[in-house]
Amino acid sequence: MSDSDKSKAEVQADWGPRGTVGVSFAAALEFDDVHCRIGERDVLNGVDFTLSPGEIVCLLGESGSGKSTILRAAAGIQPITGGRVLINRKCVSDARTTIQPDKRGVGLMFQDFALFPHMSVLENAIFGLKKLGRREALKQARQALKRVGLADRENDYPAQLSGGQQQRLALARAVAPRPGILLLDEPFSSLDARLRQAVRSETLAVLRETGATSLIVTHDPEEAMLLGDRIALLRAGRIIQIDRANDVYDHPVDLNAARFLSHLSEVEGEVRNNVALTPIGPVPVSGRQDGQRVIIGIRPVGAVHLSLGGDGAAGRIVSRRDALGVGNYEVLVAGVEHPIRLRRQAHPEFVPGRDVYLSLDPAHVLVFDAD
Repeated sequence: MSDSDKSKAEVQADWGPRGTVGVSFAAALEFDDVHCRIGERDVLNGVDFTLSPGEIVCLLGESGSGKSTILRAAAGIQPITGGRVLINRKCVSDARTTIQPDKRGVGLMFQDFALFPHMSVLENAIFGLKKLGRREALKQARQALKRVGLADRENDYPAQLSGGQQQRLALARAVAPRPGILLLDEPFSSLDARLRQAVRSETLAVLRETGATSLIVTHDPEEAMLLGDRIALLRAGRIIQIDRANDVYDHPVDLNAARFLSHLSEVEGEVRNNVALTPIGPVPVSGRQDGQRVIIGIRPVGAVHLSLGGDGAAGRIVSRRDALGVGNYEVLVAGVEHPIRLRRQAHPEFVPGRDVYLSLDPAHVLVFDAD
């Protein structure tokens, strides 16, 4: 068993058995042409999307793109200046009114966890259950704590917990009331790399078990692809693309979206007879005129085959860094301004200074019109 597998197994052992958390009545969430102005800045500029009951959607975008504002508007802690927010087709926010968070049936998990330091673990978990009788509130709170592996810590205080345990407590507090909608703001950003993968996996399992409609804010494309049924890609307060993770990755709406989703080597080409001619080889294109300039986007995995001989464009390896058996290469090709970055299984003969040949797989490259 590898060190990463051991770490994952150790973290999973800290959690309670799967399938034991309470089930929610999932709700639909809709943003209808939502605008939000904060001070002198338009933060949201006509946001439109709908989450079906039980769906998990990740909001992905750069800092300042409006991700957290969407979450806060859905929760009812950020007024909007135009459009509507609807839950189960009932308007809960518009430019004139905002229904309070405790009347929306939403659970919110903040980036910094926002635990109450003067309350015990159990008191934190029971906080959102005040409308229930004491006995039922204790039952639901303890059920949530058991699922996240904190049943034996209910009398401790947040300061006595590790960062990972605080994250689990925040999750337990969010799911304990069994909300129809769960809103999570960068829930793994404070965890180290060793914990993040396993905690992410267990958190996703909890979300699936509750059945709650979930909206997760992240700036990490890989995280969004692993967690979301769909990804909503934001830019400057607008959703520029929303689709299944694979479709967003394979068919980004534009070059900037492709750059954001992963590293991209870019090669210019010119169209001739429905083929883009590039220094690395021809790429079939359609719907473009002869002489038109295009940019071929090459992701590090899958788009280029690297070999020591045979057909293909001649190149030279100028850099190699290995990590966990995977080689990260930079290959210089005549006519291409920057080295092509590639990832593939490490090979003892692929070393800096070695001449190699590159051939494109047209099915795995991206084509964009040049600016």
